[in-house]
Amino acid sequence: MAGTIKEIAERAGVSRGTVDRALNDRGRINPEVAERIKAIAKEMDYVPKKKKAAKDAPLKLGIVTQLAKSSFMIPIRSGLQSIIGDLKKRNIDCFLEEVDGVDEAAQLQALDRLAKLGVKGIAIMPVDSVGIREKINQLTEQGINIITFNSDIVGTKRQCFVGMDNFKSGKTAAGLLGMLTKGKGDVLAITGYFGNSVNSLRVDGFVKELKQSFPELKLTGVQSSFDSSAEVEKILRDTLGNYANLDGVVIFSGGQAGISRVLETIDEKKRPYVIIYDLTKNNIEMLKKNQVDFLIDQDGFTQGYRSLLLLANQLQNNKTVTKDAHFTDIIIKTRYNI
Repeated sequence: MAGTIKEIAERAGVSRGTVDRALNDRGRINPEVAERIKAIAKEMDYVPKKKKAAKDAPLKLGIVTQLAKSSFMIPIRSGLQSIIGDLKKRNIDCFLEEVDGVDEAAQLQALDRLAKLGVKGIAIMPVDSVGIREKINQLTEQGINIITFNSDIVGTKRQCFVGMDNFKSGKTAAGLLGMLTKGKGDVLAITGYFGNSVNSLRVDGFVKELKQSFPELKLTGVQSSFDSSAEVEKILRDTLGNYANLDGVVIFSGGQAGISRVLETIDEKKRPYVIIYDLTKNNIEMLKKNQVDFLIDQDGFTQGYRSLLLLANQLQNNKTVTKDAHFTDIIIKTRYNI
């Protein structure tokens, strides 16, 4: 049996510290004593323990977003930046790929770059497309754990989804508008990109609840604004031209500033009831000016923070993700509680 530092020290009649210094050639020690210690160690078949690496290689995680320039991304980005700093202390490096618009090709390129970097996990706001679906499944088969956040995608092997229950939030918007209008009148729905699952689910929930609970509320249309405030403004002006007594408007995506520009030109008493999404600086101002009745917030900070935290805990601490969806709160704000 190989000797130990303690046994070598006892046989040589020195301290264990002296043995350690002699065997590792460090510190002041009599050369003759050092040679004797080394000879004893050799006789006793001493095998030094492998030196621990100065620092383990960091765990790598990736993040892929969409609609990077939209205002709703501000709290999400804040959550991501906060957790990235926290994870750095745990020897975890995060690589952020921000994608403008709803761009399948750009997201595919971002995923390829992250895979080449050797990431073990990816948090993604996926574009709802066949290409992204296939890529996610391909990456999971390669051993990369994937969590979706803010927007989800069906038919994939992703670990879980972190974000608002967007279908239920759409029903919430319908319920609020139904109460405001007493269930009667003409209402308009404005969405962003039809290729964004968040918008689609909100619209689906809204339409279903209108039909079920408010059959006398007539939906004048669901129009896409591509998150452009100029397009939102045009849609509302055109609709008011056809429906002078429009009773309500819901904007499920960005571009809400277009609503403000229209409402500033009409009599406040004649304005339709308005429901918007996301607690951003400009939207708060609209609430304060009484241009908006309700604002639905999705707690974007938590979405960004929790998605990366779940990945880190799963990969670094072997914590299994057991829930298919981690829903953030559907938060309703008015000018009285902002």
